Amino acid sequence: MIRWLLFAILLTSLLTTAIGVVVLRHESRQLFAALQVAAADRDVANVEWSRLQLEQAWLAEAGRVEREARERLNMHRPNRVGILVEQR
Repeated sequence: MIRWLLFAILLTSLLTTAIGVVVLRHESRQLFAALQVAAADRDVANVEWSRLQLEQAWLAEAGRVEREARERLNMHRPNRVGILVEQR
């Protein structure tokens, strides 16, 4: 009787452990798939960030800003004027 009880306990433990391993492996695979998706999203975001930095550098270029000011806004460089600073 004790042998059958011990056998039943061991069999239950074995089945429980096997089910636990299967569940954990499944969860591990799901997390790995989510990690791969997140890494791909990160790579896309890095490419977009690099593109935006290049675009910002191009837009802020001094010669381009001056040319746009002259053409679009009819702005001209002021004459050289001396500025006096009064000291107290």
